[in-house]
Amino acid sequence: MDSITQAALGASIAGLLAGKTLGRPVLLTGALLATLPDLDVLIDYGTAVANFTQHRGFSHSLFVLAPLSLLLAALLWRWKPEPGFSRWLLLTAMVLMTHPLLDTFTTYGTQLFWPIGRPLAISSVFIIDPLYTLPLLAGCIAFLIRPPAVRAVAAGLALSTAYLGWSFVAQQAITERVQPALADAGFEDVELLVQPMPFNTVLWRATAMTDQHRVEIVTGFLDGDAPLTLEYFPRQPELAKAVSQLPETRRLEWFTRGFLDYKTNGGEITATDVRLGIPGAHPFTFILANQQDGSVIPGNGARAPRPVMNTGALPLLWARTTGAIPVLCLASLATPTSGQEC
Repeated sequence: MDSITQAALGASIAGLLAGKTLGRPVLLTGALLATLPDLDVLIDYGTAVANFTQHRGFSHSLFVLAPLSLLLAALLWRWKPEPGFSRWLLLTAMVLMTHPLLDTFTTYGTQLFWPIGRPLAISSVFIIDPLYTLPLLAGCIAFLIRPPAVRAVAAGLALSTAYLGWSFVAQQAITERVQPALADAGFEDVELLVQPMPFNTVLWRATAMTDQHRVEIVTGFLDGDAPLTLEYFPRQPELAKAVSQLPETRRLEWFTRGFLDYKTNGGEITATDVRLGIPGAHPFTFILANQQDGSVIPGNGARAPRPVMNTGALPLLWARTTGAIPVLCLASLATPTSGQEC
């Protein structure tokens, strides 16, 4: 999740556990502790692919955060003996460990059990979702106005947690909705990713992958009985095969679970993480190799420039979320003309 949300979550937990003893400063303590795992973005791992795939790595591992909680609790206890070591330990452990647990609900991927296993991604909330964040902020504001505001902080935490639960239930409902349509189109038992569209859990995006095609479906809870629209994007398996042995390719395949789109542009072979963003606005594309005279020359995994955000599409996204328009083509971020399909 975004930094503001993580800070609000950390501050809320700290306020609930030690607000009566420490007062308003405990909110800042919780917010600062909650930002620690994301400081790994300051580390340069050598290549853009390494930086991309090692973010949310060791700093988000429960195997690292558990002993770190013990160390920080001891330091904080020496600084402020009240509310006692056990309460400090509970506070640091809860703030630090809820950070990666919350990140796991997003699509990016969190290496919760680093150095073993692959990244975990439930993918039921967008990386920025105001409906999750606002209850936490409301509780923190109430605490600042009239500390310790235990009920308000607890209510904020309860509402935000309930929203996470709703997001998971909603994801399962959308999955059940799209699976029959995919099966009818010959996409049964394929890799499927169901995740919310930006900033909400009303409108959802389902992505199915085969070697030859990627299929995208956008559907939401305000669509009624409208038929689903399947939008097809061709894949280029020959490009994937050409760079399959490169270390950067293997790392990206592992990190994204194969949700990559390979293309050529001016002789460069690129791989795009199609999980993040939406078609036409995927933020993570990497240059893996160059084609010269029929040969593939490995690149350094540099990140390609991020596409410019089409702000003009935001009203269309909102209209699609509310059901005001029944179809939004992802390839063009536009509504199809009468008689045409995406």
